[in-house]
Amino acid sequence: QVQLVESGGGLVQAGGSLRLSCAASGRTFSSYAMGWFRQAPGKEREFVATINWSGGITYYSDSVKGRFTISRDNAKNTVYLQMNSLKPEDTAVYYCAASAQIGLAASQFDYWGQGTQVTVSS
Repeated sequence: QVQLVESGGGLVQAGGSLRLSCAASGRTFSSYAMGWFRQAPGKEREFVATINWSGGITYYSDSVKGRFTISRDNAKNTVYLQMNSLKPEDTAVYYCAASAQIGLAASQFDYWGQGTQVTVSS
């Protein structure tokens, strides 16, 4: 069982940056692949980024590639999402999730946090 708690969301102007954190409970964090997803009002939850257990493999959606960076610190049981050059269309609730294997589909992830709101003003 893994419990996930996101933090770091907020209101930022377009072009600004935010860093999201996701703290995980449990001693098996390092065995999980981690992912970030987001959901805007009226839209389906969409994949943002994912990282394997060691941090050596990452994937990004085309919409955030080159602007967002996913990373993890297994000693701190934490995964991060550094978001730069933010755009109004990045506005959404951001969720972190854990999976036994790295993947891009929400259905592959077994554990989810409660989400943190990111709002980008124009």
